[in-house]
Amino acid sequence: MKRSLKSLLYLFLILSFTFYACDDSDNVIVVVNDKVEENDTVADNSSQELTIFFINDQHGEIDNFAKVKYLVDKEKESRNTLLVCAGDIFSGNPIVDQYSQKGFPMIDLMNKTGFDIAVLGNHEFDYGIDVLKERMNEADFKWICANVDMLSSGVPQPEAYSTLEVGELKISFIGLVETFGKEGAIIPSTHPWRVTELEFQRHYDVIGQYDDIKDQEGSDLVIALTHLGTSSDIRLAEENDFIDAVIGGHSHQVVEEKINEKPVVQAGSNLYLLGKLKLEIEDKKIIKSEVEMINLNDFDTEDADLAKLIADYNNAPEFEEVVGFATNYLSRDEIGCFYTTALKDYYNVDASFQNGGGIRADIDQGDITALEIFNMDPFNNQSVIFTLTAKEVKDFFRETGAGLHISGIYFEQSGNTYTMYDEDGNIVNDNEEITIGINDYIPAVYDSYFPLEKATIQNLTTAESIINYLKEVNTIDYDNCDRYYQY
Repeated sequence: MKRSLKSLLYLFLILSFTFYACDDSDNVIVVVNDKVEENDTVADNSSQELTIFFINDQHGEIDNFAKVKYLVDKEKESRNTLLVCAGDIFSGNPIVDQYSQKGFPMIDLMNKTGFDIAVLGNHEFDYGIDVLKERMNEADFKWICANVDMLSSGVPQPEAYSTLEVGELKISFIGLVETFGKEGAIIPSTHPWRVTELEFQRHYDVIGQYDDIKDQEGSDLVIALTHLGTSSDIRLAEENDFIDAVIGGHSHQVVEEKINEKPVVQAGSNLYLLGKLKLEIEDKKIIKSEVEMINLNDFDTEDADLAKLIADYNNAPEFEEVVGFATNYLSRDEIGCFYTTALKDYYNVDASFQNGGGIRADIDQGDITALEIFNMDPFNNQSVIFTLTAKEVKDFFRETGAGLHISGIYFEQSGNTYTMYDEDGNIVNDNEEITIGINDYIPAVYDSYFPLEKATIQNLTTAESIINYLKEVNTIDYDNCDRYYQY
């Protein structure tokens, strides 16, 4: 009995010094030995941090991926981190584009760098659907694109959106690609003949279908991962309240905007910049964002294993073959003269045209390597010869307003008089037939002016044809040449 009373007294003394209570908030207040301590670990409204590294429009450039991997892996040691790509991973580097499995080095390096997700860009279609199918199946990262239907082509259908979990966060990415590659059609800016088995929609016609992603997925954020260009990205942010941020590509710009407090970003092109978007997220909203553009060319530390693999890919002596000599540095206009003269003379035709967008790099003075030609003309367009009347050619320029580099002919306009001359200054009458050496992209875009029944498709790409031409003539001199023409 005495022991029981003593025990009760001891318990009473303990309870008199220790008790628990709650304040009006959700935080638990613990009072221990007359000291008050607040337990913050159970707060429901605490913010979370996320870093999203992003690139866009690398166009086959691979040299800086080892630096990207080092930076991303380092960030993952202390923060929730994702690595995303806003499209156009192919077309621009012969090491990638002319590889035996076209494009594979890029997929291999993106896999090993640790990419989480990518949107399809317009140049993902450049190799054709059979190659795209292989490359998409080899990727360890997710592909998204809401406005393409692969139909029965066999190309894997990307999801319209995908939700990634990182730490305790769920981030939904929705993908969109531009579709203004051809007047009167809804296709990306790629070779029209390479997307005939696919179906596209305008991005603004489909985006509204996904305004409830956050509720459906229980996401913390919805981010548009786009290949549309800056002006479209800005409108996307302005017009769609459910989108929390836009990470874009296609216009090759450095973009660090805030539209209605939403980050809208883009990291240039050709993998010289790595974008870094740091977010603080609370209650399914971005409450703070910071953008940094890391110049990879000024950064030295890299992942050693990946650097070795990149060096192995770059060890391609066949591209170092000297195929000609340039007496001067060639700008894009001067290359336009060289390019069209090469096709005209190599195929012994009357004229040649070339679109400025198909010239992707300058040529330095001195020895010209095969690598330089493939860099300058990377799209694997086939060489083709058309036979048209002078009137048909004049109608093409007059009615389309197309601006092209030309060789073999020139035009004069005087009032309503529109005259074509050959390179010797002789007038070419409207009913005269002329032969034209051209890449097959131009007639595919302007197919109503270049009917296929008037075409003879050659066995060589335009780049291969130009290399063969250089081997024949050796030295080229186009200093101050400019034969760009637009009606």
